[in-house]
Amino acid sequence: MPAPAPAAPPPPDAGAARTLLAAATAGTVVEWYDFFVFATTAALVFDRLFFPRADPLVGVLLALMTYAVGFVTRPVGGLVFGVLGDRYGRKRALVWSLLLMGFATVGVGLLPTYATAGALAPALLVLLRLLQGLAVGGEVGGAVLLVAESLPAARRGWWTAWPQTGGPAGNVLAAGVVALVNLALGEAAFAAWGWRVPFLLSAALVGVGAWTRRRVEESPLFVAHAARRASRPGVPLGAALARHWRAVLRVFLVKAGENALFYVFLLFTVVYATRVLHLSRSQALAATLLASAAEVPAIVWAGALADRVGRRPVTAAGLAAAAAWAFALFPLSARGGWPALAAATAVGAVCHGVIVGGMSAWFVEQFPTDVRYSGFSLGYQFASVASGAVAPVVGVALLDRYGSTVPVSAYAAAMAVPALLAVWRARETRGADLASVA
Repeated sequence: MPAPAPAAPPPPDAGAARTLLAAATAGTVVEWYDFFVFATTAALVFDRLFFPRADPLVGVLLALMTYAVGFVTRPVGGLVFGVLGDRYGRKRALVWSLLLMGFATVGVGLLPTYATAGALAPALLVLLRLLQGLAVGGEVGGAVLLVAESLPAARRGWWTAWPQTGGPAGNVLAAGVVALVNLALGEAAFAAWGWRVPFLLSAALVGVGAWTRRRVEESPLFVAHAARRASRPGVPLGAALARHWRAVLRVFLVKAGENALFYVFLLFTVVYATRVLHLSRSQALAATLLASAAEVPAIVWAGALADRVGRRPVTAAGLAAAAAWAFALFPLSARGGWPALAAATAVGAVCHGVIVGGMSAWFVEQFPTDVRYSGFSLGYQFASVASGAVAPVVGVALLDRYGSTVPVSAYAAAMAVPALLAVWRARETRGADLASVA
């Protein structure tokens, strides 16, 4: 009869806890800054720098496609870094993913353009974007796990919400840096060489992030698991994951619904604002940036609420509210120009933030220590491709086909239905002892 799993080790002191939380959150912000600074710059200048021979519209589409290919390698990154994190530790995997992201981002800042390197320039651009996707695929799972496995269970929803703020915070930081550089240098200098500055700044950001992450201790649960694993043969990773396919599926369904809502609320809204409302691209992007800023406190608040009332009710409430708001977002945005668009988009982002804050700890609590990183990342990142990568495309196609936003709203709401069913059929995990999850 196997020995029972040991109880979770005592939590670190307050100073160590703050360092851990800061390291996990700062590193996540840096990785998402790198991921989003590519998207922002691609929309501004990559068509002229890397695809100058294409028709102007085709050049813009090609530049945006270089952003989209980053989604292709996110599941691969989730699996690779998940395996590394389950074998060698959460801390090591997080440092490796951050360094890979920094290498790829600084590499973009040093790339030759089409004018000097011809077709090699866009080929290298795509290669570095694929590396960015690989790196970010291992980031979220590891950061959330390291926090969840190291800090007290009673406030696990609150703790795990903080690394999840890296997405919207990184988006705001990336757009802010690009805007400041553009303003300081002027559009001509920015298009000529200034676009490289936000990418090269990543070297300093990654250096700080890696330094803070190397200062924190490894997850106590992983240390205990590694000691047990060294004393007796473990179950092969594939077999261990096969036992938890239902948990992977739950993560996949909830993440797919959340991600589809996110990209409809933010990315598709830019298309709607510019093509239907005829606002400028800068106005549309400003609305999404304000929405991202509003989402940060919403994520943290929802994480704290999940510690009080449970993960399932908070996640379900966020999904239901977001699905309902999908039908109100576009009509309300059309009634009052940019202020109405900004307010409506911010409400959508807050609804999305409630989903994220509720689901973060819940995802962690689905898996045992030996496959927690791999299982979390597998479901999470495959969902990002299956829903997030296609949601804006589906939205544009539906708008073109029907000339109305109602089908777009129906699509977003429909993606929330499987997520709600997955939450409804699952058990509540609030306060679970991660050392005892089987």
